[in-house]
Amino acid sequence: MAMAQPRIHLEAVLRLAELADYIIPFTIRAVCELGVADHLTGGPLPVAELAAATGAHPGALGRALRALACKGIFTEVAPGCYGLTPPAELLRSDHPLSLRAAYPLLPGDVLAWGCFDYSLRTGEPAFEQAHGQSYYDYLAEHPEASARVDRSVQCVNTYLLPSVSRAYNWGGLGTVADVGGGNGAFLAGLLARHKGLRGVLLDLPHVVAGAAAVMAAAGVKDRCEVVAGSFFERVPAGADAYVLKTILHDWDDERACAILRSVRAAMDPASRLLVMEPILPLGDTYDIAKLMDLNSLALAGGPDRDLEQIRDLLSQTGLRLAQVFPTSHALTLFEALPV
Repeated sequence: MAMAQPRIHLEAVLRLAELADYIIPFTIRAVCELGVADHLTGGPLPVAELAAATGAHPGALGRALRALACKGIFTEVAPGCYGLTPPAELLRSDHPLSLRAAYPLLPGDVLAWGCFDYSLRTGEPAFEQAHGQSYYDYLAEHPEASARVDRSVQCVNTYLLPSVSRAYNWGGLGTVADVGGGNGAFLAGLLARHKGLRGVLLDLPHVVAGAAAVMAAAGVKDRCEVVAGSFFERVPAGADAYVLKTILHDWDDERACAILRSVRAAMDPASRLLVMEPILPLGDTYDIAKLMDLNSLALAGGPDRDLEQIRDLLSQTGLRLAQVFPTSHALTLFEALPV
């Protein structure tokens, strides 16, 4: 007896095709590399002019913009003539909430994602399979990639800072130490918003190399000490608050605990630790934390955690979870105190 042909669920097919597509994400990142949106601030332009301004091939650029326009990123106002849409506006370098640098096209990351099935088979970072070294060792050897990662984080900070500033009483602190704080963009923004704060920035030498310029641009250089070092070895002592922003989710439990113990050793009895992490919610509703969790797996291997897992890490390292401060951002802020 012949089997009945399954009914084609066209909507499901189209939805899966859209979600499985990496053409659009890569094309967005490529036009960011070229700075296409920067040349449309005065209004729509023909592809030929855009290509000349960006050093692109006219035919190839036209094909890219045509594909992006069908997704609402850029718009074809006349045949071969493109302008900005609200999403494309955010790709302008001069936009106050610009996301252009948030979407770098990094060959190292691309190769890692090409091996993501390795992570699913082993639970280990695909990045190490692709490159034969850890994500952070790779960045140490590729300073331009490291700087671009910092610029990407800096874009996100533009959205994060207002949210965490409203969620917590930063003005009640004296000195804030940002542990693993990258090039200092988050700390600089915090100091600029709260004039009574002083800051200490700790990260690896190649990461903090550009921190002085970041602090100077924010007008806070005189209120911030920059320390080159590893949070696995020693954290500067005596700050009123220590910040770990999206640090723990890059590390497995053993190494996350090592970081927390290092911070705990630096804390005074009255110090507090402020942890900012995406928290995994229950259920199958959309939450960006679930995507960030996979990014951590592919690149560094660490997991995002739920509230109880965060509490458990703290309890293992001489700390207790005191308060939870939800924000309007993807990150949740936790205050932990010494036991």
